[in-house]
Amino acid sequence: MSNPYLPMPMRIEEMTVETDDGSLKSFLLSFEQQEDNLRFFSQFRPGQFCQLSIFGKGEAPFGVASADPKQGLVRFTINKIGVFTRAIHAMQPGRTLGMRGPLGNWYPVEDWQGANIVIIGGGYAFTTLFALIQHLTAPDIRDQYGELTVLYGARYPDLFLYKRETAQWHSREDIGFHQAIDQPVEGWRHHVGLVPKVLRDIAPVAENSVAFICGPPVMIRFTLPELQEIGFPPERIFTSMEKRMKCGIGKCGRCNIGPEYICADGPVFSFARLKQLPSDT
Repeated sequence: MSNPYLPMPMRIEEMTVETDDGSLKSFLLSFEQQEDNLRFFSQFRPGQFCQLSIFGKGEAPFGVASADPKQGLVRFTINKIGVFTRAIHAMQPGRTLGMRGPLGNWYPVEDWQGANIVIIGGGYAFTTLFALIQHLTAPDIRDQYGELTVLYGARYPDLFLYKRETAQWHSREDIGFHQAIDQPVEGWRHHVGLVPKVLRDIAPVAENSVAFICGPPVMIRFTLPELQEIGFPPERIFTSMEKRMKCGIGKCGRCNIGPEYICADGPVFSFARLKQLPSDT
């Protein structure tokens, strides 16, 4: 884009209600201009985000949940928690909104070819990890990595996203997929317990492995020590952060932690790098 503030027009092709209460919806967006399509898919990597905008309602950042270059579709999953998100939840297929992106850095899996991959997610922050898993399980990519272990936690079963896709992962031989809920629920056949405890029970092999984690801050706070206890060094742990992002390109100064801007230098950081940054107060 010659003007980084100018959004691309995107069309809503499909909407999916992810939870019974309707608080989480996924939106499949298509490009109205072919040149925008080509540029986006030439640049996108799992872990990046985009700024979505609605004229008269504002703009907000959202992680990309999936990007399909064959169909030209980009998916976002949005929680209805404010003015902008309520406005987008009220839109219908066929409507147009704006999008800037892809923005930020990404999960650096290309640096770890041959390694085992451990992915840990919680709640609706699972979105960009879902994009990462879709990438790693692609037929032309999967054999470039070792074992793939995925742990996905939620408070209760209804809060899991992408139920159709994740149900299929349980039967795949190339993924060790684990789901966990906080408290027992009748009929639940998988793990029960908070993510740090279940991670301790699973105990993925740390040798020649790298971990990617994204979820609520409290989950990350208590999961990082468990990863280190298992044997993951800080430079082999990566997490995605969100912090008051506004412009998306490191100009407004809203999202800095010390010298780093979450939108431009992140949102993905190694735990080793985060330990070097000042405490975010």
